[in-house]
Amino acid sequence: MARETWATRLGFILAAVGSAVGLGNIWRFPWQTAENGGSAFLVVYLGIVLLVGVPGLLGEFVIGRRANKSPVGALRELSGQRSWGFIGMFSVITGISLLSFYSVVGGWIMRYLLESGVSLVGSDPAYFTNPGQYFGGVSAGADAALYHLLFLGLTALIVFAGIRKGIELGTKIMMPAVLVLLGGLAAWAATQPNAAAGYAFFLRFDPSVISENFFAILGPAAGQALFTLSLGAGTMITYASYLGEDRSLPFDGSAIAVLNTSVGVITGLVVFPLLFSQGINPTETGTGPGALFVGLAGAFSQLPAGTLIATAFFAVVTLAALSSSISMLEIPVAFLVDEYDVSRKRAVAGMAGLVAVTGTVCAFEPSIFGFVAGTLVNILLTAGLAAFLLFVGWVMGRDAIEELASGAGSLGRSLSTPWLFAVGIVLPLFLVFTLLTHFGVDGSIGFWRTVGIAVVASAVAFFGLRRPESVV
Repeated sequence: MARETWATRLGFILAAVGSAVGLGNIWRFPWQTAENGGSAFLVVYLGIVLLVGVPGLLGEFVIGRRANKSPVGALRELSGQRSWGFIGMFSVITGISLLSFYSVVGGWIMRYLLESGVSLVGSDPAYFTNPGQYFGGVSAGADAALYHLLFLGLTALIVFAGIRKGIELGTKIMMPAVLVLLGGLAAWAATQPNAAAGYAFFLRFDPSVISENFFAILGPAAGQALFTLSLGAGTMITYASYLGEDRSLPFDGSAIAVLNTSVGVITGLVVFPLLFSQGINPTETGTGPGALFVGLAGAFSQLPAGTLIATAFFAVVTLAALSSSISMLEIPVAFLVDEYDVSRKRAVAGMAGLVAVTGTVCAFEPSIFGFVAGTLVNILLTAGLAAFLLFVGWVMGRDAIEELASGAGSLGRSLSTPWLFAVGIVLPLFLVFTLLTHFGVDGSIGFWRTVGIAVVASAVAFFGLRRPESVV
């Protein structure tokens, strides 16, 4: 069957931004920031986005557009080795893992949105009375599973409609709505009393916090950067596989990174001033996945027109969540369509059915949810991106430079060789080190020994993958 493509360049950019701009920015980013030192986390996070995220994004784009296939077929075809196809299978596993917890959180958000919307014409939302108790009652169990299935159903409907009529059309509507609503909320939050304290928590730079806690911040910041840019799961490989050769990958990648990061920062400019305006310290509201719901629900309950503000906020988060969840479902769907010539209808039904089961497990078991949403996702995304970049640098080699330069103009061509050096050597080394910190190796054997292990492991990978025509 003929493979679909994006109808417009804007459609691709908005779809990729939609994949990146989701719960990673609006749900996960605030509580990760609060857990890891506020502005110190923001500085490290922005550095990783610039130095790791953008080059990594281009690496995934190069693989996808070169092969016009999902990660499994792309790695196998470009390498000529079945073993790389098996490595590509990890992207399918990662996509299913991501959506398994993501749809549960999406279900929470839909519940809060519906509760807020209905309360516009009645009494205050139920979560206003005791936000912590309410969230504790709805975040796990049968209700959480039911809303998970509802959110997953909406996701499946969009993916079922295809690339142009489903994903592209949906994100063309959702992303402008997210930006407009979020910008309006940020402007309104700036007028609230004590908003300056929220800005200080979020934006004031204190070098001592970073110097004293750098390695404690590094792992979460790297995981957040990869999660929010949809890197390491194969999402961007899949989306780029629907691209034409006339697109400038450096331009598109930079635009996506800038828009994505801007949404994360704007969200911080909404959340933290709002919390501080009501005397709520984000470091004291409890950390973890429920922090945003509990802290903001408490703030909304104290505001004039709080129900209206809550409805607008949860509408933003719902749209952002859907724009990301469709990209996660598209990974395994594209795999079935490309590798087994399964119809999109059957592929969507099969994968949605599988995630319905795995997501329900996460909805009923908070311990499993916490492991999947935190440790497992951080490890899978970090390891996945490291594998993709090693593939670009040491398997594709000059082909990667040629693909990056195609449609990129003189500036893109001039940067292609330094970029390949970075994605082939520097970034995999950094990602291997970060992966070791996820496992707590640095805490057990010390920083320099961990660096040594990362260097040795990376060198083994470099020389094992090296081929004569490689340029790195």
